[in-house]
Amino acid sequence: QVQLVESGGGLVQPGRSLRLSCAASGIIFSIFHIGWYRQAPGKERELVARIDSAGRRDYDDSVKGRFTISRDNAKSTSYLQMNNLKPEDTAVYYCNLKLSSANKWGQGIQVTVSS
Repeated sequence: QVQLVESGGGLVQPGRSLRLSCAASGIIFSIFHIGWYRQAPGKERELVARIDSAGRRDYDDSVKGRFTISRDNAKSTSYLQMNNLKPEDTAVYYCNLKLSSANKWGQGIQVTVSS
């Protein structure tokens, strides 16, 4: 059974950091492309960052310079390092693993940035 387990979310004050993790099992992790998405209340889901199977990265303009996406294929885990968090980063964050023939989602984890 394919499973994605996200962790690392929570409540933090503006300017602090969090690192989200997405640990996968039941798949050949290294061949998947990875995206981190978020959905804020009343908003549509948006792509925050992505890293493909070759390690190429891309970011939404709203997080460039603050967030870093990475992957550790030996651990079948992707990370989203979030620095200098802002209230507008508050959302449920989702890990997505994708191939042309498969599309897997994590359960979503809450990140709340508030004073």
